[in-house]
Amino acid sequence: MPFLEAVRLALQTIRVQKLKSFFTLTGVMIGVMFLIAVVSIVEGMSDYVENDFAAKIIGVNTFDVRRWPNFTPNEDDDAWRAYLRRPRLYKPEAELVQEVLGSQFRTAIVNETFLPATVPGMRPRSVQAIATDAAYFDIKKFGITSGRAFTPQEVTTGAKVLVIGSEVAAYYWAGLDPVGRELRIAGQPYTVIGVIEEQGSVFGFSMDRMAIAPWTSPLSRAIRPRGDIGRITVQAANREILDDGMEVTREALRGFRRLRAGEADDFALETSDAALGFFDELKGKLIVFGAALPAIGLVVGAIVIMNIMLVAVAERTREIGVRKALGARRRDIISQFLVEAATLSMFGAAIGAGLGVALAKVIAALTPLPASVSVPWMLFALVIGAGVGIVAGIYPASRASRLDPIAALRQE
Repeated sequence: MPFLEAVRLALQTIRVQKLKSFFTLTGVMIGVMFLIAVVSIVEGMSDYVENDFAAKIIGVNTFDVRRWPNFTPNEDDDAWRAYLRRPRLYKPEAELVQEVLGSQFRTAIVNETFLPATVPGMRPRSVQAIATDAAYFDIKKFGITSGRAFTPQEVTTGAKVLVIGSEVAAYYWAGLDPVGRELRIAGQPYTVIGVIEEQGSVFGFSMDRMAIAPWTSPLSRAIRPRGDIGRITVQAANREILDDGMEVTREALRGFRRLRAGEADDFALETSDAALGFFDELKGKLIVFGAALPAIGLVVGAIVIMNIMLVAVAERTREIGVRKALGARRRDIISQFLVEAATLSMFGAAIGAGLGVALAKVIAALTPLPASVSVPWMLFALVIGAGVGIVAGIYPASRASRLDPIAALRQE
């Protein structure tokens, strides 16, 4: 039987025997649906991390100097104890980094945590309090919609001024201009001098709840009472000099801390690649674990298809006998049933892929998880569908091909 004729016969079977075909395809549909939904969510998270998370949280062409890495997968207790023994970062080290890097790099001391902010007559609300340098606004590419950012001179004098996010402004002064008004954080009053343009959210975490003040203001002491520094953020003028800047920084800090050759760094230099590398590792695990349920569905679908095809062989015994009597070879019979099984399974996979995309979109609409449809994975799902059909159809096809034509023709 020609290939297209076998495909036509399989589709005709689906049309004529709708209920049986539905149960035949259910396992494959469910398996492929969950596979595409999982992959779409994971791919969406990957795109989001690379294009939004890295740019908003870490910054473009930047690296951070930290006491220990911010992204530390699979660290054991010994590693954490070693991190805790590391010396803290202080202002002289930040000044050294700024000095050795020169004008092609921007540097900013950054201390941050969540603290309650209050306005007389209103309930307190937790804000992301950030104490930093004036260069931080350029590093993060924060636009100002009202007022202005604070200046290096205000950082030098430790002025108690504040630049807030749009959500903070809307909560405390809805419909009003917050510039010139007072906001108290950790008991200290600060004058609002600017509002940052809306930043949106990252994985459901609002980027508009910020309150940014000079790191020399009392806010820095409220965040880090020891007087140390959370991190030093450095931005290169372009990607080409980023690695050189990291190496210069490493050598300067090692010299400042008198580390001998062969001794490990007692600080961390971290770029967005660390975050992306961490997520790539997590992404692989998510796909593996997320594919477990679809795999069960595909196995169940394969078993159902095999049983249905065995029933089809029994129902079409006389037809098989006629074909063999007319000269059909074993491989003709085998190919006929394999094509039919593969077509049925691919049809189920196509429906499952469509349902999977719809499920991913629903999840993306109802939760902070993003979704991104991957065309290669859609094609892979169809290949999986065909493969399941072929594997499930091998035994029924082989059994059909071994039927004795004379005995088959006697079958009613």
